[in-house]
Amino acid sequence: MPYDPSAFPPFAVTVDLVVLTVRRHALCALAIRRGEPPFQGRWALPGGFVRADEDLSQAAARELVEETGLCAHDPSVPAQDNGAHLEQLATYGDPKRDPRMRVVSVAHLALAPDLPAPRAGGDASNARWAPVEELLQQGGYGRDGEPVAPLAFDHAQILSDGVERARSKIEYSSLATAFCPSEFTVGELRRVYEAVWGVALDPRNFHRKVTGTPGFLVPTGGTTTRQGGRPAQLFRAGGATLLNPPMLRPEV
Repeated sequence: MPYDPSAFPPFAVTVDLVVLTVRRHALCALAIRRGEPPFQGRWALPGGFVRADEDLSQAAARELVEETGLCAHDPSVPAQDNGAHLEQLATYGDPKRDPRMRVVSVAHLALAPDLPAPRAGGDASNARWAPVEELLQQGGYGRDGEPVAPLAFDHAQILSDGVERARSKIEYSSLATAFCPSEFTVGELRRVYEAVWGVALDPRNFHRKVTGTPGFLVPTGGTTTRQGGRPAQLFRAGGATLLNPPMLRPEV
């Protein structure tokens, strides 16, 4: 039988972004309040429909620029001040995930250093950085006293999957440095691990592990007092992509 496109129901493809950063020592995600139906007034992850002339990575990179002003970092070139790590997370295709029509979403995970307050755009009426624990909370009230409602669509599941991806990958890869500026201290890197994992780490053991892992950190030769107290040595991310031995997550 010849292929007949009309024999198959049409569906749309979107990209949704789990954009994570560390603010005030807490792991936070970018959330937008929907200004249009469906789920008008509810918080959701940023994202949008894939255009006819772009592939998935181009669509995700475009949405990242529109929502945050960040460019997807190309590992083959030096890091940019406005660069962010961007990777494909998973695909979500429940037939009932969007009440408008059949929509398949290809979610992406973006990690970046502490970012300024976001600006709402497109069909969003508001945007904010919110602690992931608050966004995944079921019921109760948030930090601002606002009643907590579940995220729109299946975005709670997408966010949960993105957070777990970040938590697991910083065990065996250098991905934690994506949350740091181009030059950072061991203390600042430790606070990233603590925020992402949600645990307190012993400073001395952490310093020994990260400075003793080949290719993880490279001294810049500079120091800083931005944390207060004695000058702290500055590092940048090394060339290693996999950590050996890995930074195992403590059991809680």
